[in-house]
Amino acid sequence: MKSRRSVLAVVLLVLFLAGDAVSQSGLSAKWEELTAPDFVQAIHQSEGVCVLPFGIIEKHGPHLPLGTDLLDVRFAVANAVKQEYAVVFPEYYFGQIFEARQQPGTLAYSLSTQLTLLQETVSEMARNGCKKIVIVNGHGGNGSLLPLFAQSQLASQRDYVVYVFGLPNENVHGRPALKTPFDMHAGEVETSNMLIARPDLVHQDRAGQQSGADQHRLHLPDSVYTGIWWYARFPNHYAGDASAANKQLGEFDQKVWSSEIAEAIKAIKADDESLKLQDQFFEDAKHPLDTKQ
Repeated sequence: MKSRRSVLAVVLLVLFLAGDAVSQSGLSAKWEELTAPDFVQAIHQSEGVCVLPFGIIEKHGPHLPLGTDLLDVRFAVANAVKQEYAVVFPEYYFGQIFEARQQPGTLAYSLSTQLTLLQETVSEMARNGCKKIVIVNGHGGNGSLLPLFAQSQLASQRDYVVYVFGLPNENVHGRPALKTPFDMHAGEVETSNMLIARPDLVHQDRAGQQSGADQHRLHLPDSVYTGIWWYARFPNHYAGDASAANKQLGEFDQKVWSSEIAEAIKAIKADDESLKLQDQFFEDAKHPLDTKQ
């Protein structure tokens, strides 16, 4: 019995670490891999739930690839839809990253382009049957952009709902203790995650080539915000120490992340209220003077 459990554990781990997201019916979860007839079937099977993994192209210290956030979030989503099937939109990296424009390889689109392209994208997803669109964020710099975008969906009537799944809650019971006291970007955590998602792209031996220490170049009250804060603190676009990264931490965090996404997808499939409330809101907004006071 013990040997069977060990074999089962190994099989589950292999399924988690490798292989594309495929439903029980054999349908791929990846939008771009589906044929047109299979796409129709996939939309029905997903109950109209489609996931948009949202990454970025930016420097991640001297040791991780520019697409780390995109690669990580797509890996997490791919494992999530093995647990709870949904259709996954192709690579999307048109987010907010102005603070890294001084670094090579960064792709920083104008704010108007970011918002327009995202609106066009979800509108096209909805036209193709995605009536519940889940944007899964993989980049901290999108933390203000995506709630703003979701709020802007109330500007005019729509027949779909946009949901935003933010960065995961990784501080859960059983998580391996961090070895570094400070970690924000391309440090122990992100590097550990990439050791699971794409170990072939990690150059951990280069982690010490640049400093990931806080430079403390601004002295303002905590209640004051300025866009230059990140550059003032981390001009190398590296915050932490990746030399402590390890696969044990990465495997734990990736499993938690994909599990949380799967739980969100399941809850969104069961959500029958958001669209009804949204429809009612749009109807009420046509006649604000008739709204009971």
